[in-house]
Amino acid sequence: MSTKYILYNPLAGNGKGEEQAKKLTETYKNDELKYCNMTHITSYGAFFDSISPKSAIIICGGDGTLNRFINDSEGYPYENPLYFYATGSGNDFMRDLGKEPGCKPIPINEYVKGLPTVTVNGKSTLFINAIGYGIDGYCCEVGDELRKKSDKPINYTSIAIKGLLFHFKPANAVITVDGKEYSFKKVWLAPTMHGRFYGGGMMTAPAQTRNSPDGTLSVVVMHGSGKLKTLMVFPSIFKGEHISHTEMVEVITGKDITVRFDRPTALQIDGETIKNVTEYSVKAYDKAVIANQGNISITEKEPETV
Repeated sequence: MSTKYILYNPLAGNGKGEEQAKKLTETYKNDELKYCNMTHITSYGAFFDSISPKSAIIICGGDGTLNRFINDSEGYPYENPLYFYATGSGNDFMRDLGKEPGCKPIPINEYVKGLPTVTVNGKSTLFINAIGYGIDGYCCEVGDELRKKSDKPINYTSIAIKGLLFHFKPANAVITVDGKEYSFKKVWLAPTMHGRFYGGGMMTAPAQTRNSPDGTLSVVVMHGSGKLKTLMVFPSIFKGEHISHTEMVEVITGKDITVRFDRPTALQIDGETIKNVTEYSVKAYDKAVIANQGNISITEKEPETV
């Protein structure tokens, strides 16, 4: 019998995080499971020091939960085997690894090291999937307001369509990537992608890989189009086919990125909203540094399960 620590976010999955996490009781009938509410952990250093380095830790929640974990535990060497069990509503991290919600927990030690950093309003944080800026940030902002009024699941596709037609106004942007400056008019989207997916299934950067040896990121800019044209093309983003519309979609890759809008716009970091942002900067981490230290593998492989 082995001991496994189940860290769950009770707010994940529209408030069903604990209920979903308890399903692991059936999966690991022969193990000792210790459930811990992540919102009650005040120091991950103290938490890790209190358990055996051989004990597996399973993080249960969505993309926002994983983001909170990597930032709250930043600096810790992650000696314990770490696993992720998707119980959120978006689950783009699992989708990027070719897994579906409900599958057995998968190992993530190699995916929580060497993460990119975003700086907004002077505050820097790590992120796991993407920085959303534009209509996607607007959708998160509206979704947050609706969540305060109702427990019903949020339909972000509906919010996006209504936003494109009636509410969201595109901004002009200046984007600097590795020292080269680009200017765009009527920008609808300008996310920086660490993985392929964000926004609950949008394959925004189909060529992006989170295991890129040098940590290269992708900035995807949807720009210059009117409302109806944007509305026609937008659904194709779920299959990654939007990039074929080169007249209105541009993908720029790099490691040092700054995006500036000419008016305040909501931004989202792995699904968490920040309002009234005019600029964000992203720096990639050179994963070859970690690989040379022998801490992670940078080769693509099928995630195992615990």
